[in-house]
Amino acid sequence: MPKAAAALQRCFWSDGSELYDGYHDCEWGRPVIDDVRLFEKISLEGFQAGLSWITILKKREHFRAGFDGFDFHKVATYTERDVERLLGDAGIVRHRGKIEAAINNAGRAIELQREFGSLARYFWQYEVDTSKRPKKLTVDVLRSFTTAPEAIALSKDLKKRGWKFVGPTTMYAFMQAMGLVNDHQHDCHVRGEIEAKRKAMQRP
Repeated sequence: MPKAAAALQRCFWSDGSELYDGYHDCEWGRPVIDDVRLFEKISLEGFQAGLSWITILKKREHFRAGFDGFDFHKVATYTERDVERLLGDAGIVRHRGKIEAAINNAGRAIELQREFGSLARYFWQYEVDTSKRPKKLTVDVLRSFTTAPEAIALSKDLKKRGWKFVGPTTMYAFMQAMGLVNDHQHDCHVRGEIEAKRKAMQRP
């Protein structure tokens, strides 16, 4: 008999809601090499600053509608009129600095794409080295992971390139979500599946 969905062991942070459990099971930690999805996530992590991820997740479809599906080639062309349009959108986080940062970062993303061929090729250079970490990722161990040397290096390089809202903690959350490290706890029901996907994937 298959295990009931409610009985599945998930990471400590998943709150049991259908939305959050679905995000945990089907998205978080799975390796991503699609440039638009990478830009979407790094943008949403910026909007999350000072807020909870569930707040952003509930608003994600509104963000996608407001930001042209996070097509950074389109977002980079936004003008002050678009900023005002987004500030009037109650479905997203209406923070001028974060909105302007997303538009700025879209232009910087185009520059990265031109230099490296893809955002994926750039970001996957910073894949987290877990060789010196504990093999058993318990809840206590995972709670202690707020950043990593690779996230600090990524943050530093992005800031040098003119990106905004890309601090080391924000970048580590981005890396966890996009599969640059598998931080599902040791007894999580998707950890093994994600580890297999990471091993099998062809790095960009």
